[in-house]
Amino acid sequence: MTLGTPERLAHESYMSISSPFRLFKHLIDGHITVHWHEFFELALVESGTGTHVVNGATGEIGPGDLFLLTPADFHELIPRPGETLRMYNAIFVQQYLRLELVQWLFREGGGFALRLAEEPFRQCAAEFERIWNECENLREGTEWIVAGSLERILVDALRMLQRDGEGESAALAPYLHPSISRAVQYLQYHFRGPVTLETVARHAGLSANHFSECFRTQIGTPFQNYVQDMRLKFAHSLLGMTDLPVTEICYASGFGTLSHFGRSFKSKYGMTPRQARENPAPASIRS
Repeated sequence: MTLGTPERLAHESYMSISSPFRLFKHLIDGHITVHWHEFFELALVESGTGTHVVNGATGEIGPGDLFLLTPADFHELIPRPGETLRMYNAIFVQQYLRLELVQWLFREGGGFALRLAEEPFRQCAAEFERIWNECENLREGTEWIVAGSLERILVDALRMLQRDGEGESAALAPYLHPSISRAVQYLQYHFRGPVTLETVARHAGLSANHFSECFRTQIGTPFQNYVQDMRLKFAHSLLGMTDLPVTEICYASGFGTLSHFGRSFKSKYGMTPRQARENPAPASIRS
């Protein structure tokens, strides 16, 4: 469990305004403590084993593991003693992807974790290596090559998730209306703040009443319920991965009062925040 508030990695520390994408080749031989990001992170483990903790859920990690983290996810990496995790790590902002792919990602839940079989692992590693080579040797067309490889990795992963979850012949869920997609993406970054239906409706370009109706129809839950659920999941992650006081977690997650936070948390998880910290059973990104 992390002491204090987890570090949030900011855009300006890792990416320039003119380059909303960056790829690293990491060699990790020590504990990467709990943190979260203002950007998306897509990583592929080439070799080595260890432990990956995402939103409080602990799992083993090793060669062929591909995972995507959103700006709402916490995680930490712990290599197995004496081993080094060798991995590709791509970071990017959502605007780097075409709108339809972002919509697909959020339909499938945002983040994910997959263990790739041998051939998909080889193909995925080849895409990452092509991105690496392009970034090391910038030339005309590099931006398109990088974006194409990144999108192929994500599309292949999303297809695997659909096959695993629903069967190969399952029909795609309908795309979100662009206005609702903008609202969902906006909430990924702002759900902990004082967001209101009116504010997000303006961001989506709709009247408040029309937005409220469209949001419920497309997402399947009222706007306020959706925001509260995001805040509760965020709070649940903080309870499992930090030693922050419950009161601080309440306000950090966007709740205005401790009593409202306690009632809402117990209604969703069947226990109080303090009980959840003592008996963690956290949800993780999809795996």
